[in-house]
Amino acid sequence: MSRLKVLSAASELYPLVKTGGLADVTGALPGALSGLEIDVRSLIPGYPSVISALEGGETALSIPDLFGGPARVLAATAGALDLFVLDAPHLYDRPGNPYTQPDGTDWPDNAFRFAALAKTAALIAEGAIPAFQPDILHVHDWQAALAPAYLRYGGKGGAATVVTVHNLAFQGQFPAELLGPLGFPPEAFSIGGVEHYGMIGFLKAALRLSDRITTVSPSYAQEIQRTETGMGFDGLLRERAARLSGILNGIDTGVWNPETDPRIAAHYSAKTFDARAKNKTTLQGIFGLDAEPGALVVGVVSRLSWQKGLDILAEALPVLLGEGMQLALLGAGDADLEARFRAAAVAHPGRVGVRIGYDEAVAHRIQAGSDALAVPSRFEPCGLTQLCALRYGAVPLVARVGGLADTIIDANEMALAAGVATGVMFQPGTRESLELALCKAASLFRDRDTWRRLQLNGLATDVSWRAPAKRYALLYRELVAERSTASGATA
Repeated sequence: MSRLKVLSAASELYPLVKTGGLADVTGALPGALSGLEIDVRSLIPGYPSVISALEGGETALSIPDLFGGPARVLAATAGALDLFVLDAPHLYDRPGNPYTQPDGTDWPDNAFRFAALAKTAALIAEGAIPAFQPDILHVHDWQAALAPAYLRYGGKGGAATVVTVHNLAFQGQFPAELLGPLGFPPEAFSIGGVEHYGMIGFLKAALRLSDRITTVSPSYAQEIQRTETGMGFDGLLRERAARLSGILNGIDTGVWNPETDPRIAAHYSAKTFDARAKNKTTLQGIFGLDAEPGALVVGVVSRLSWQKGLDILAEALPVLLGEGMQLALLGAGDADLEARFRAAAVAHPGRVGVRIGYDEAVAHRIQAGSDALAVPSRFEPCGLTQLCALRYGAVPLVARVGGLADTIIDANEMALAAGVATGVMFQPGTRESLELALCKAASLFRDRDTWRRLQLNGLATDVSWRAPAKRYALLYRELVAERSTASGATA
């Protein structure tokens, strides 16, 4: 079996730059694919954090003018990652978050900043770097999603294309008058091209023009084809359903490993599970919670937003506290939700602990020290925190949507009797349903043998990239075979 070459293009890549789960996926998948005869090069913008982390590097491609300034593509490595870094200081040499200014508003030239990423990906896919001619161009989310359009309207052809939708809610919509400045001909502004409700749709372009579409769980792939959950793309996705598939995410089980994790207070495994108790005590200390070993500690690691259902959790706090639980929450997002949880921490000292922001080390400590991890999302393409929770023995308490439904086995009577349950699920996404789930979790927690079984079932669950990587490898090889068959038929 010949080795395939894949160019992965994304705006984030762990551990170089991360604002969410996208970075975890793009950072871990290349390593998982390497053992399957697939070589991945990751194209990433040259943010300051990326440039400073490079080990060596040489210019593989020079671009005299890329949306207002010169740029070059650096071939480099960082740890185990093989990289192409788009070094364009006029676009990326900026402080802080990749997408927003210090005041929290979007950079006004984001259309060009991420079109540059996509255009560069298309150039490489066309063969601009002879030393790396990819068989597959795999783009992630809207920030890289114009690449298939640049290939289509550039006229040169190139690698087969795959787009992965990590969250359909983020679409990349920009004014129609940017069509020419972005380098597209007038005919590209059509329903069969980049036009979406009178604007230029970055994600829409990839959904229309990519050879294959994937999203990050089978259930989410079905949900986004429905009118009520398709966010304006349901018709297009139903039309392209034969080219759409859902492949569950995994997590990097080297980074997320309770037996070796340097960020947690005590290491443990299924055989040494009692050692986990020290992590709970440490977590209670970090969040200012009362040192009560018998209290059920509910952890949250999340963006604070309507999508994530954190308003429902805020409404359900009286039930959570009434059941004797404690809350340890790490997250940032909507200002009103931040204020509500801060106020709850002030009102309930020792019972509610809140840290606004994101801290990777604290996220690990929540997974290792919580008894349960709450993910009350209204929709969830896949979710990674519940996978980490399984890995660390924190029982997931989740809504029955998207990837949460695909990864957690509810502790219903039959699952408990069969000894296969791994978490507590609720539906629909309402305060009342969450309150019932909290009460159910409290009841299960009081039966220590049952709760321990849930925890150990989680530890035994394979949440690695092993199976998902095989699915991606099969998809890539199917595309290459299709291309080969098509070219043979036209020869």
